[in-house]
Amino acid sequence: MSRQDTKQAPVKKVAVIGAGSWGTAIAMVLSGKGVPTVLWGHNEEHQAVLAKDRENKRYLPGFSFPPALEITPYLQKAVTDSEVLCMVVPSHGYRAVFKELQPYLADTVSIISAVKGIENKTLMTMTQVMEDVLDTTQNKKHVTLSVLSGPSFAKEVAQGLPTLVTVGCSKIEDAKNLQTIFGTRLFRVYAAQDMIGLEISAALKNIVAIAAGISDGLGYGLNSRAALITRGLAEITRMGVAMGADPVTFSGLSGLGDLVLTCTGDLSRNRSVGLKLGAGKKLSQVLEEMQMVAEGVKTTKSVHGLMQKMGVDMPILEQVYQVLYKNKDCSTAVTDLLTREFKVE
Repeated sequence: MSRQDTKQAPVKKVAVIGAGSWGTAIAMVLSGKGVPTVLWGHNEEHQAVLAKDRENKRYLPGFSFPPALEITPYLQKAVTDSEVLCMVVPSHGYRAVFKELQPYLADTVSIISAVKGIENKTLMTMTQVMEDVLDTTQNKKHVTLSVLSGPSFAKEVAQGLPTLVTVGCSKIEDAKNLQTIFGTRLFRVYAAQDMIGLEISAALKNIVAIAAGISDGLGYGLNSRAALITRGLAEITRMGVAMGADPVTFSGLSGLGDLVLTCTGDLSRNRSVGLKLGAGKKLSQVLEEMQMVAEGVKTTKSVHGLMQKMGVDMPILEQVYQVLYKNKDCSTAVTDLLTREFKVE
């Protein structure tokens, strides 16, 4: 065991479902500390390349896999006998993949969502999607659901740079167990119980990051970006509390921490979308140029529906929605934000 590893709970097998950059980084953390880990991706050809190269050159180039990391394109093989599943597939494909894998779940299994999005059609978070599938299929197995979130660029995790995240579960004992499975000296995991707060903050910060990118793309400076982060956090908190979250969660790693990272970091896909929009590109062109998914684009549509359903005031979200889905000019959107009637903070 290397110096960076910490004491871990005994686990026979963990399956990471989703072989993008974040799924790959998580799988590398687990297998690097000696946890038997299998990484699944839907594209059989891509998985074969991963197995051959022992590196994810498409999504996380430059980082060799630990020798023990197993690669497979077969969902049944990945899921069968796994005591822990980590779901890292994009929100728009989450339900379909989870439906497909649920018959293969072990009788007792812990499933973690590491996806920062909300389903467009149902407006459900990813743990709610899993609950819905399990109820619909009348799955009788003992399934524990949880959430992994926090300020964590995949590239920096793969580099072994210090990263702090939070794992949330309805029972703190279950969260503490996952804490020991995933945590290392350089990938520090905190335990929490506010699952809905973790999911809402993780999903909505991507929308604020698009807004921050637009502001930067327009050349509006650091004052504007700081204001967007601060007021964006207020909007995220309002929505989270309306959905039953603990307001304290939003000042933590998954809230303020991830928001600051995503709004300021050059590795942020969602900020990159905003930067290009602010520079005058159309959304279709921006998405066509991207190799990886920027969850904030689809999440904006979901949260706009939630905003209307819950009656929550979210002016930044509204303007991002208008830019993305109503072709509103970025400069006009910023002007409309700034010229609203004065408010009490």
